Amino acid sequence: MSGASRDTIFALSSGALPAGIAVVRVSGPDAAQAIEKLVGKIPAPRRAVSALLRDADGSLLDRGLVLWLPAPGTATGEDIAEFHLHGGRAVVAAVQAALGRLPGMRVAEPGEFTRRAFLNGRLDLAQAEGLADLLAAETELQRRQALRQAEGGLGKLVAGWRERLLTLSAQVEAAIEFGEDEDDVPALPPNLVASLRALREDIQAALAQPPAERLRDGVRIQLAGPVNAGKSSLINILAAREAAITSAVAGTTRDIIEVPVNIAGMPCLLWDSAGLRATAGHVESLGVERSRQAMAGVDLILWLGAPDDCPYPDKAIIVQSKSDLGRPESGADVAVSALTGEGIPTLRALLEERVRALLPPPDAIALNQRQQRHLSAASGWLHGALGVLEDQAIPGLKADGDILIVAENLRLARLELDHVTGRAGVEDMLDALFGRFCVGK
Repeated sequence: MSGASRDTIFALSSGALPAGIAVVRVSGPDAAQAIEKLVGKIPAPRRAVSALLRDADGSLLDRGLVLWLPAPGTATGEDIAEFHLHGGRAVVAAVQAALGRLPGMRVAEPGEFTRRAFLNGRLDLAQAEGLADLLAAETELQRRQALRQAEGGLGKLVAGWRERLLTLSAQVEAAIEFGEDEDDVPALPPNLVASLRALREDIQAALAQPPAERLRDGVRIQLAGPVNAGKSSLINILAAREAAITSAVAGTTRDIIEVPVNIAGMPCLLWDSAGLRATAGHVESLGVERSRQAMAGVDLILWLGAPDDCPYPDKAIIVQSKSDLGRPESGADVAVSALTGEGIPTLRALLEERVRALLPPPDAIALNQRQQRHLSAASGWLHGALGVLEDQAIPGLKADGDILIVAENLRLARLELDHVTGRAGVEDMLDALFGRFCVGK
């Protein structure tokens, strides 16, 4: 990210223009100067004051509300000025141009306000990730999960684990310290193994929850089966629009078609795919191969074919399509007709039940891949420490090489917990994270 943190940045921090009101936010050491130059007088802290905004030559820019928010109790941890303006494009452009002419001022980069909040300790890394997800949320479940993260849900959970781990580490370090000077080395606490095991089980329980990516990106549901089974017709019904081309000609679908849908407030991606058959056509053969490959990676399959032919029965709903033709299929979970609508409500209910089971519960913390990676590593280090301790007669354990291994494993576990919240170095991924934000955030 270009620019130094000592720069004062500004950007439009409200919605797209034109709008009823536009908020231009300024953050940094020269925020007070921005008010002085445009308004002439700094108002009392945290009080909205009506004022005329003027350019350096005295020309009127706008009449609006001005707020002065001194550090450190601000969103970024820096001095902040806010100008609440009339929401016309020309008004906002004129005010931003006036700010840009002031020394030390520059336009903020995407996510720079949030990045400064992170660097100044106003929020942890997990909260920043939750805020990014909140800005992108499109369904109620996405909103609730992202808000829980943005409000510090995971950070509080990890802080509790870290506190417990620090206490256990102190007990181990005490045994090592005493062992250097005393012949009679105190025994480690008898509950050490049980406490470590309980901590690891708590972390493992969090890791067992469905991943955040599934909630953020949608549950992947592939419609698969033989050619001309009615997959495209069914996907159009589930999507409530003509998302896929339908035809009586076998092999119409040649490639994966992805259709986002909302099932009972839950994000899903329906995949229409080529029908499975041995075919001599090169293009259709490629589509069939992609269909087979996709089935291995999706979360759920709607299989429109003979039950015994489904390659992944454990993650499939067996659908008898074209039930209006009167060809019952034994072993099917539901019979449907795209023509008459028969069985569609039952299929929707089955989908809702299966999708809900694939998503994190509303009251759970969903972990993204980065968070899972570090928590899994922390769990691994705890497992290593437990392996050493459980091989010993705990009451008589001395401060020898084995206990040093335990202490090091606990230290490495703490480091992985710190990576989750950003207490440890995470510069390699900060640009990618904050680049997901808009300029004014």
